[in-house]
Amino acid sequence: MIENFWLNAIWSLFPTIVLGVIFYIVMRSVIRVDRNERRAYSELEAEERAKRGLPPKPNPTA
Repeated sequence: MIENFWLNAIWSLFPTIVLGVIFYIVMRSVIRVDRNERRAYSELEAEERAKRGLPPKPNPTA
């Protein structure tokens, strides 16, 4: 029984590790997509404001 201890320990942790990696990949991609979408939207908004002769939108983070 003791000879199977480490093998059993590895196999019991394997699903948790795999799900953690999948969760990390999915969340990283969701955050990247959101960041890119916000950047594209702000660029589009800046172009439209420039076309209409409006001043640039103030940056609230500054």
